[in-house]
Amino acid sequence: MLLAAGRLSKALQLTLAIIKPDAVAHPLMLQALHRVILENNFIIVRCKDLAWRRADSERFYAEHSGRFFYQRLVEFMSSGPIRAYILAKEDAIQQWRALMGPTKVFRARHECPASVRGQFGLTDTRNTTHGSDSVESAHREISFFFPEFSVADWMEKEEPSFRQGQIHYDQEKQIHTLSSPC
Repeated sequence: MLLAAGRLSKALQLTLAIIKPDAVAHPLMLQALHRVILENNFIIVRCKDLAWRRADSERFYAEHSGRFFYQRLVEFMSSGPIRAYILAKEDAIQQWRALMGPTKVFRARHECPASVRGQFGLTDTRNTTHGSDSVESAHREISFFFPEFSVADWMEKEEPSFRQGQIHYDQEKQIHTLSSPC
């Protein structure tokens, strides 16, 4: 998949997307969600499958410590494999959050039935996906999952080529990579 050169005018924005254990446990659902990402013209910069320990989940969701759903969320997120993505697109944070739909699955099914959570979510905890809610949280969350990835370096060195569409989709790695010069 080669994006048309010059198609994107604004700088790309990065966001973190997580596919939660309820979806990763079902290979067909995981494939469908990956396809949704591609069909909605997100650029997949990085993709990683991993299993979280409880301590990882507690650290990631520390801002919610003390809230009524915290323990349930921590236990669920460390209950099985998850998939983390770094996605790029103009207004990626808002675009991914809109595609996910409301956090509460009941609301998603009624207000946004075509959203990811409207189609695949089970409960408010098992709602299939997570997405960063701001530029600051995106950078923090990306570094949590991809400590070797530098947002600043990517924005300076690779973003212009990605934005100009000088990329292709690597089916084997399931990410977009820079195209080789002809």
